[in-house]
Amino acid sequence: MSAENLVEQLADHVGLARRVEELLPELSAVADLLIRTYERDGRLFTFGNGGSAADAQHLAAELIGRYQRTRRPLPALALTVDPSVLTCVANDFSYEDVFARQVTGFVRPGDMVIAFSTSGRSENVVRGLRTAREMGAVTVFFGGCSATSPAAEHADHALVVDSAQTARIQEMHLLLLHLLSERVDAWAAGEG
Repeated sequence: MSAENLVEQLADHVGLARRVEELLPELSAVADLLIRTYERDGRLFTFGNGGSAADAQHLAAELIGRYQRTRRPLPALALTVDPSVLTCVANDFSYEDVFARQVTGFVRPGDMVIAFSTSGRSENVVRGLRTAREMGAVTVFFGGCSATSPAAEHADHALVVDSAQTARIQEMHLLLLHLLSERVDAWAAGEG
């Protein structure tokens, strides 16, 4: 990859980051809902595939651990972290059911479920969000490409990055999950 190509890639990233600003009001609403979920003793569950699974795990780690401040752990679980459960459900039922089955087992009305998917078409993500919504959870979708994806249809709140490039979408998801973590972290530390 030439230096010129690297400059183009960086310019694409910066340009998309500027356009993501339009998602900040929706992100703020999601942060408020997550704070209210925690105030009511609710929990966060999150999931995705591949790089999106890493984003789901990253968000859960920031909340159960800490983002910037030392404060109480906030209940957050990535449904991607237990390979025995994932492979059991995939083998005994189907891969498409790996998140929905866990959602059915863990999620209570009033909890929040956040799904990550760059395409919004992964059937296991779609089923997980649909099941969460049916169970009375607040559903949030971090997506890309199109706000009309099947996953977005099952989300109360959709944060869709307007790009068809997986790398750029994941970079913006990371930025957005850090902004969400900052807001919730400050609240949990009594700063706002």
